[in-house]
Amino acid sequence: MITKALLVRLSSIASTVVISAVALMSASPASAAVQKFVYEIRHSTYGSIGTYTNAVETSGGKTTVTSEGRIRVAILGFVLYRQDFDRVERWMGDRLMSFQGLTTTNGRATEVKGEAEGDKFAVNSPNGSFTAPADVKVANPWSDVVLKGSAMMTPDRGLVEDVTIRPAEMTELAINGSKVRARRYEIARPSGEKRYEVWMDDEGTPVMFNVNTRRGLVTFTLTS
Repeated sequence: MITKALLVRLSSIASTVVISAVALMSASPASAAVQKFVYEIRHSTYGSIGTYTNAVETSGGKTTVTSEGRIRVAILGFVLYRQDFDRVERWMGDRLMSFQGLTTTNGRATEVKGEAEGDKFAVNSPNGSFTAPADVKVANPWSDVVLKGSAMMTPDRGLVEDVTIRPAEMTELAINGSKVRARRYEIARPSGEKRYEVWMDDEGTPVMFNVNTRRGLVTFTLTS
């Protein structure tokens, strides 16, 4: 026989379960927004040589950028150069909090790690351990965030360079068969030597960028 006291107790238990469920739902983090950008890589001499992908996940003020590159340079079926890399950047607002990257070039692997420490950014790389300024950016233009600051780290070797970012100029590009208005930024060494160029569309999407290397110009063009 169900007594009045038992009914009251069951009602209390049910209320507690409901309240707990609501609390758990309220405490769950907001679903993160993820954007994926895929680029074709072209070399000024060898043509199309691979793909580069940035996956950008944002949640609140935190951003995680996961990058993947697959590069092959071949002539008549013979691979002359091969590079694969996987990298993860973690940001808090405009500040780089950590970096981890593994780059394998022609079978030789190198690892670069970095972490924010106070008012510096500590880097461990094949070139040794050292500190960079707190506002250091990675040479990976996933956002105009990387266009703020005066120091830039190469993700494959962990070298930090002083750079000057020149004011943007409006241009028009052909991307996937369509004309796109874009702001062109030039990133140069203090000597004035051009190092990188980045094109951002009106929505802040990096639609193209390039890097000057000793072996020629390498251009990354957004495909999807």
